Amino acid sequence: MTIEHAIYPGTFDPPTLAHVDLVTRAAQLFKHVTVAVAASPQKQPLFDTDSRIALAQASLQHLSNVSVVGFSGLLVDVAKKHDAKAVIRGLRSVADFDYEFQLARMNRDLAPWLETLFLTPKEAYAFISSTLVREIASMHGDIEKFVPSVVAKALTERFK
Repeated sequence: MTIEHAIYPGTFDPPTLAHVDLVTRAAQLFKHVTVAVAASPQKQPLFDTDSRIALAQASLQHLSNVSVVGFSGLLVDVAKKHDAKAVIRGLRSVADFDYEFQLARMNRDLAPWLETLFLTPKEAYAFISSTLVREIASMHGDIEKFVPSVVAKALTERFK
């Protein structure tokens, strides 16, 4: 079976260069990639869902085979809605693996037709997390090398 459409889920609060790297590489592997921005109110995101969708769209506009959507609820439901047959998950370190493996197993149980594929970011981006970027931005630190410029501008405005 050839998988033509994959989904890359996350909170994207904010989208980082690690996210852009992973989506760019996934876009080379699949005919289409849907970036699914989770509402995730339990995580108390810095930006609302519509803002995170807009930031992701702006950060990924150079990729013609990528679309960005928002969702709440189960990932398997949004994957089915968008006819995605694979989930792309990013692994920065071994510490991420246990949690991501649990998610993959649960998704496989809920939707046996949905495969999970793990990608690792370039070494230069392996340490970048949205949480760390938010913390640095909140203390008015330089985040330009961790996020797309549109995201850096939004974070700078947010923490003025």
